[in-house]
Amino acid sequence: MRFSKRTEWNTEESALARAHRERLRAGLPIADLTASNPTRCGFEYDPELLSVLTETNALDYDPQPKGLLSAREAVCGYYADHDVQVLSERVVLTTSTSEAYGFLFKLLCDPGSEIVAPQPGYPLFDFLAVLDDVHIKSSPLVYDHGWQIEPEGFRQAITDRTRAIVLVHPNNPTGHFLKSWEAEELATMCRERGLALIVDEVFLDYAFGAERPKSFAVGLEGVDVYVVSGLSKIAGLPQMKAAWIVTTGPNANVAMERLEVIADTFLSMNAPVQGAMAAWIAGREGVQRQIRERVVTNLAELDRRLALQDMVQRLDVEGGWYAVLRVPAVQADEQTVLELLERGVWVHPGYFFGMDESGWLVVSLLGAVGEFGTGAGKLVDYFRTHQGDNNCPVMAKA
Repeated sequence: MRFSKRTEWNTEESALARAHRERLRAGLPIADLTASNPTRCGFEYDPELLSVLTETNALDYDPQPKGLLSAREAVCGYYADHDVQVLSERVVLTTSTSEAYGFLFKLLCDPGSEIVAPQPGYPLFDFLAVLDDVHIKSSPLVYDHGWQIEPEGFRQAITDRTRAIVLVHPNNPTGHFLKSWEAEELATMCRERGLALIVDEVFLDYAFGAERPKSFAVGLEGVDVYVVSGLSKIAGLPQMKAAWIVTTGPNANVAMERLEVIADTFLSMNAPVQGAMAAWIAGREGVQRQIRERVVTNLAELDRRLALQDMVQRLDVEGGWYAVLRVPAVQADEQTVLELLERGVWVHPGYFFGMDESGWLVVSLLGAVGEFGTGAGKLVDYFRTHQGDNNCPVMAKA
């Protein structure tokens, strides 16, 4: 029997996963600095949150390809709160942002087409693209007093096979929001080469500054823009599997006709969740406030710990709930992560997100405050005592 080449992944357990599993099985303590599931991080949810799933209209099967109008109107209300007018006719509901990407790759790409995406970036893109016979071409984000795109890198990555540029706003894991000059650079490339722009805004509501970044749902002149978001981050409800696509641009009407057929082919959204979306979107601020407070608290604790040493640099972050650390590149980050795990702290190596294989760690700021403080302390102690003898403070250019 033969299987598809697109599923020829190496599914063997990695050394990191095995070491983590064995430590858990042994009952040894782990301060988890990779926690990314809000439902397991100790936040308080409305005790009536699930009651809307029992509404009697959820018993009625009303297969609407784009999703129930009430749910799509709730999505429009979310953007209205961001001072952006979105029409319900331009919204397609999906079960996840991953499915949204799959719909958009099917809409925009033929087998062998290419998508340009910046790195560091979301590690799932490669898997999603391969499943639709699409290739991801990377373009670097650069760090110079903050993260930013490198326009020439995008231009060099674009070929005749390129169909779209994919961005996360703010980026995961760098927390970089696109600035107006970056948006215009990318818009110019899209207009010149006839490309679409796909923008993932799941972390849009988690900005650190007082100024609230603008959603790309407002559109870019002369560019087909597809905004992807969902309740996983917006309402802290990853288990509810509710997301959407918003279309704007000169070809939006044709795009919606085709997306409706794609969505009709799968009809993956279930009725109870669609019926509950309006209530969950309306009540999002309660959990968002807790998440923002948690992230700010943990970031401050991380900075307090890092101020005690000069081995590790925390790079600037503007939003989201991750922090990127520049560490001495004296060994592979995988070995560093294993040694940190032996000391009871669990972090991501930077290469998970497309960074080099040494010199980078990524931590989540979402975990419980006490656990995060314990982990941050152990991380700093490791570099001060274990790698401090190497006398190699952070010198490499990010």
